Amino acid sequence: MTLIKSISGIRGTIGGKPGEGLSPLDVVKYAASYASWAKQSSGKQKITVVVGRDARISGEMVSSLVISTLTGMGCNVVNIGLATTPTTEIAVTEEKADGGIILTASHNPKQWNALKLLNSKGEFLNAAEGATILEIAESEDFVFADVDDLGEVLEKDYTDIHVQHVLNLDLVDVEAIKKANFSVAIDAVNSVGGVAMPALFEALEIDKVVEINCDPTGHFAHVPEPLPENLVETAEIIRSNKVDVGFVVDPDVDRLAIINEDGTMFNEEYTLVAVADYVLSKTPGNTVSNLSSSRALRVITEKHGQNYTAAAVGEVNVVAKMRETNAVIGGEGNGGIIYPASHSGRDALVGAALFLTHLAKSGLSCSGLRKTYPDYFISKNKIELTPDIDVDAILVKMKEKYANEQVTDIDGVKVDFDDSWVHLRKSNTEPIIRIYAEANSMEKADALAVQMIDEIKELTA
Repeated sequence: MTLIKSISGIRGTIGGKPGEGLSPLDVVKYAASYASWAKQSSGKQKITVVVGRDARISGEMVSSLVISTLTGMGCNVVNIGLATTPTTEIAVTEEKADGGIILTASHNPKQWNALKLLNSKGEFLNAAEGATILEIAESEDFVFADVDDLGEVLEKDYTDIHVQHVLNLDLVDVEAIKKANFSVAIDAVNSVGGVAMPALFEALEIDKVVEINCDPTGHFAHVPEPLPENLVETAEIIRSNKVDVGFVVDPDVDRLAIINEDGTMFNEEYTLVAVADYVLSKTPGNTVSNLSSSRALRVITEKHGQNYTAAAVGEVNVVAKMRETNAVIGGEGNGGIIYPASHSGRDALVGAALFLTHLAKSGLSCSGLRKTYPDYFISKNKIELTPDIDVDAILVKMKEKYANEQVTDIDGVKVDFDDSWVHLRKSNTEPIIRIYAEANSMEKADALAVQMIDEIKELTA
C-alpha cells in the first residue's frame, strides 16, 4: 500500500493500515487538517468548502468521509458530486467558498485516490500552505465542532454551470462550430468526463458524437493516462467512425489529448500549441508552459510577436508565472490548457471548445491543422542512482559543464541548444534523475538523452 503526503495534497492506494495506504482514518485526519487551515486562513469560524469527485470506485466512500469530517469541523459543504477538477475549481469561486477539495487521483490507476486541495480562488495551494496542512496533520492540532456548531450540506450539480461558463467565453464561437457541422468522438475512460464532455458537445450543437468509455463506473477501460500507447483501440474507433476529430480526457478532465480524423495522434504536447495559436491570433499576449513542455509553444508565441516564459514543473508554478507575466494562455505539455479568461486551472472543456473554434475557422482537417505546426519530438528517460550519490551535486556539475549554453536552473537544470533542449530533474522521493530531451527528430532526441545519461554516469563512476 502507498500513502504520499505532499504539499499538493494527499494521494494513496485505498485500504491498508492507517499511514500506509489511504485508509478512512487518513482521509479524516487530512480533511480535518485542511478544515483547520482553511478556518485560520479565512479568519472565520464558519466557512464553506466545495467538494467534488471523479468516478473512481472509492469516490463515494471517500467523499462521505470528507464531507462528514468537514461538517464535523463546523464547515458548511457544497457537495457537487460527480464533477471534473475544473468544474470544482469554478464552483469554489461561483459559490464564494473558502476553499475546495477535489477527490481524484488524476491519471493514476483505479486503486488510487487523493484529496487535492484548493484555496478560496479555486486554485491549488502553494508550497507554504500545503506544508502548514501537513504540520497540522502531524500534530493532529484540530478541534471538532460542538453539536450546535456542526456544518450543513448543500447538494448542487455544477456540470451545466461549467458548460455554460465555457460557452460564454468570448473566443468560443458556437456559431462557427455549428456551421462546421463537425462529428466528434470522446473517450472519457469511464470517469466523470463521460458526463461533462458529452454535455459540452450537446451545448455546442454537435449532432454526431461517438461516445467511447463514457459510462462513469470508475472501471477504467484502459490505462487512464491519455498517452498514445494507451489509445491504440480508441484511435482505431475514431478512424473507423470517420469523425472529424477525437478527444481523450483523463479521469478528472484537466488533460486533453486530440486524435486526428485518420486515427493518428495530434500529439498531447500540441493541444496547448494549437489552442495558444488561436488565442494569440485574437488576443495578443504572453504565454507560459513548464520547462519540460515542447519548444513548439515558444515558436508559435514568437511567430505572433509575443513573449514566452518557462515555469518550474507543476500547475501551481505555471499559474504563478502566468500571473507574473500577464499571460493570456498557458499550461502544460500533458494536454493541460490554462486560460485565465476562464479560470486559473487546467480545463479540458475549455481546451476542447477553443480547439473546435480554431479548427472551424481554419477550414482544415484535424491532421491538416497539425501539419501547420513545427515538428518536435520528446524523449523521456530516467537514470537510477544509488542512495549515497548526491543528486544535487551532479546537477550542479552538469550546469557548470554547459555554462556556455542557455541554462535555466529554477527546477533542476535545463540546457537549451540551438535546435534542441534537455531537462534534468531529480525525483523528490527516489535517487532518480529524470531526463527529458527534445529535438526535431526522435532519433536526435534519443541521442541527446543517451549523451546526458552517459555524462551523468561518468560523474558517478
